[in-house]
Amino acid sequence: MTATTTTSPPPGLVVAPVLPDLMAAPKIRRGIIGFLRNHPTVAIGGALLLVLVIIGVFAPFLGTVDPTAIAPAKRTRLPSADFWFGTDALGRDIYSRVLYGTRVSLTVGLSVALAASLIGLSIGLVAGFLRWADGVLMRCMDGLMSIPPILLAVALMALTRGSVGNVILAITIAEIPRVARLIRGVVLSLREQPYVDGAVASGT
Repeated sequence: MTATTTTSPPPGLVVAPVLPDLMAAPKIRRGIIGFLRNHPTVAIGGALLLVLVIIGVFAPFLGTVDPTAIAPAKRTRLPSADFWFGTDALGRDIYSRVLYGTRVSLTVGLSVALAASLIGLSIGLVAGFLRWADGVLMRCMDGLMSIPPILLAVALMALTRGSVGNVILAITIAEIPRVARLIRGVVLSLREQPYVDGAVASGT
């Protein structure tokens, strides 16, 4: 017995023509170009960071002079061909100070991000896993968050001498509570997942 297929519609039945697709099939982009297209904010932020790093590394070769050199005879000069950004009250070249200041800004920013992430991650993990430590740690974090970050940083700088290390320490202390609360929230949400209860029940 052989099966027969009917290609023509039955009498009196009209088949609508096949309509074209209104939206084209999405193209899957891979590699660096695909990552940049799928994550434009990461691409823009990374490009800006790369520009700052290049400026900081090649600052001596970008038409700069000694940023700490004092020249009272050239103080408060307007921007010109000799001083692109002008000079300050002590005669220092502002353009050179801005470019060399990129190094300090990157050092402080990256150091604060790394230190605050590591310390906040540790506090958040302990608070999320140990219920008895959660109350103590989070009350300490709430106390730090109740103080404005700028006021806390100014107070710490007033108690210590001014240096890049103390600036990093002051900003790091102000940023740790935010990282700790974020990690704690993630840990608490993962603790309630069924696979965690299954792993605990099986003893693995």
